[in-house]
Amino acid sequence: MSLTLQSAAHDLLAEKLLHEIITTDGWTLDAASVADSDTPFSAITYDTRKVTPGSLLVCKGNFDPKYLAKANELGMAAYVATQDYSDYTDVPGLIVDDDKKALSVLALAFYDHPDRELELIGITGTKGKTTTAYYTHAIINEMSGNTTALFSSVDNCVDGVHYVESDLTTPESLDAVRMMREAVDNGMKYLVMEVSSQAYKVNRVYDFHFNVAAFLNISPDHVSPIEHPTLEDYLWCKRQIIRNTDMLVLGAHSHHEDLLLQDAALHNVPVSTFALDDSAANVTAKPVDDQHTSFEFFVDGASIGTLSLAMQGDFNYANAAAAVAIARDAGIDVTDPRALQSLSDLRISGRMEEMRDAHSNTLAIVDYAHNYASLKALLDFVDQRYGDQHPYITLLTGSAGNKAYDRRSGIIEAAQNRVNEIILTLEDTDTEPVEQICAQMASYVTNPNLDVQTIYDRTEAVNHLVEEARARDGFNIVLLIGKGDERWIKNRNIHTPYEGDSQIISRMFA
Repeated sequence: MSLTLQSAAHDLLAEKLLHEIITTDGWTLDAASVADSDTPFSAITYDTRKVTPGSLLVCKGNFDPKYLAKANELGMAAYVATQDYSDYTDVPGLIVDDDKKALSVLALAFYDHPDRELELIGITGTKGKTTTAYYTHAIINEMSGNTTALFSSVDNCVDGVHYVESDLTTPESLDAVRMMREAVDNGMKYLVMEVSSQAYKVNRVYDFHFNVAAFLNISPDHVSPIEHPTLEDYLWCKRQIIRNTDMLVLGAHSHHEDLLLQDAALHNVPVSTFALDDSAANVTAKPVDDQHTSFEFFVDGASIGTLSLAMQGDFNYANAAAAVAIARDAGIDVTDPRALQSLSDLRISGRMEEMRDAHSNTLAIVDYAHNYASLKALLDFVDQRYGDQHPYITLLTGSAGNKAYDRRSGIIEAAQNRVNEIILTLEDTDTEPVEQICAQMASYVTNPNLDVQTIYDRTEAVNHLVEEARARDGFNIVLLIGKGDERWIKNRNIHTPYEGDSQIISRMFA
């Protein structure tokens, strides 16, 4: 770790990011002329509270220069910013075109490019990223002797064994690179990571190059003033992974498939495909029974075995097929029986968790479904697996605040003619009032026979739907979507403790 002012300036110039270096003696592009420019920085951070003597501070986003006073006291050696802050500090400033890109470039340099010591695997798509990442990690970790790291929206793992809850789907570049260095130091050889559209939108993965990337699917989502202004922008950001990989795994028959294949051809990226029940795909999974409880997997037309997943649903078998294709392109022998078997018992808390009530004929399914596509897939599973039992279906749902507004209408559209009752409740409202979100969702209901209730307190809502089911004759299915096993709710911009849908159901059903 030997990042200096001189090497930082060199790397930023190479990326055409550096405007100039501003010092008390003037403006320059000659880093060697700046005092102590060959002294290694002791640390790099984007948080003024974490500055230590000799640190390089990257002022990213809507940075308030008043915080530089504290950074000066703590011993900041230099800063990186998109504007001149010499009125607030006497240390040299590297003025750049884009602070997020600069952060990524400098993080990689500071930690001696751990990305070059790992087989990087990136996974994007509207739905299935997390499950596919876990499945891919399981296969490669099993076949590589626990030498596979994982960055996901649920957990991060830098030693192949231990998991720590994550904050973002894709970490900030500095945090990702720091964890990559930890992974390398822990003997990891592979890294499987989810790559969100926002990661490209705000340059969290700038200068990251993947050995294998997967583009699972695309459907409308994350369109809002604070995410992507249009579907085109959302898709464009996701497409960036194709130009930043050596090999692409693509969901066959994905929307805009022709465009994605054109991207791959333009950048000379070879493509392999996965699908369900499609012999034309490189990797396919075909059901072996009418209930779709087991699938036989094929690679280039040859069977590699049969698998029954702990997390059921055709969409999860599609995710498993994607994982097999990714692992194969990463050089793993997926014909070894251990590869498929590594997936058989894998569960992700809060995803397709099925629980039976000990006190009534009620089945609960807890899942993170949060938009039209994911809820439709869940309801397709319920219909396929339990439709002949004619269950009474209750859906508990809310929707995120301040973003992805089309999810609200999408959830109602997917559900209103396929469930008997909807209970609208609190989700991560951010700063938007829950009353406003629930009222808007209720306004989209056009089915006059649908029972719609609103219970703002989520714990109360879960208790209510269970008690309702217990009082009802016949077979009941209660679907709790959106929160899964998350133990907090972001309400009025505050993370407040929450028991978790899975935990409440488990406690009540015991």
